[in-house]
Amino acid sequence: MKFKLRARISRSDAGSIRHALEQLGSKASVKEGAEGFLVEAEVEGASARELNRTLLSALRKMERRTTLRAEWSSSDHKIEQFFDYVLKKTIGN
Repeated sequence: MKFKLRARISRSDAGSIRHALEQLGSKASVKEGAEGFLVEAEVEGASARELNRTLLSALRKMERRTTLRAEWSSSDHKIEQFFDYVLKKTIGN
């Protein structure tokens, strides 16, 4: 299934973020913002939860204190919002 990722990542650096996203097989836009890095990407995977866990684990291997606020939109119009590993909100199906 295809997912679109919109995320805010703090306590990391752009190179580490790009490297973690490459492990997911994704090309991404990484921009520095006021409260960390803003990321937009398209990723294929089984579920948003699995992709989120994989991304945060890869980021934390490089910088232990990294935080991730992510919104994963699936091709079936479902949106899942995460703070670190925790699912906070589901919108849609």
